[in-house]
Amino acid sequence: MKRIVTSSILVLFTCFGLAGCYKDVIYPEQAVDPEGPPQFVSYKTELAPLFNTNCAKSGCHLSPAHKPYMSTDISYTQIMNGGFVNTSIPKESRLYIMINGEMKEFIPSAVDRQKVYDWIRNGAPNN
Repeated sequence: MKRIVTSSILVLFTCFGLAGCYKDVIYPEQAVDPEGPPQFVSYKTELAPLFNTNCAKSGCHLSPAHKPYMSTDISYTQIMNGGFVNTSIPKESRLYIMINGEMKEFIPSAVDRQKVYDWIRNGAPNN
């Protein structure tokens, strides 16, 4: 009898344990159409804060560390004067290559990376 009660309790706890397992599946944001017409992107209101938050960290893209320096006040001139943007062939821009390569972990959102790509395809305006 003791064996049956012990086995029943063990089965009951196993059932509760398995029923309590639940995993959220979070799908990453995806760009709507990466090669579609470029959307309007404001450097000042969308990209500068993105770069400042994700890139301008101590030891990263702040003076005197790695160029381009990405603090909000100088990031545009650093990117444009440093040769990080190629408006003729946007996919060959160093900025685009880096955020989709070894720096992808710092801008993990495909939507944010698409904004950078669209901004370059629009001529990289300081807007």
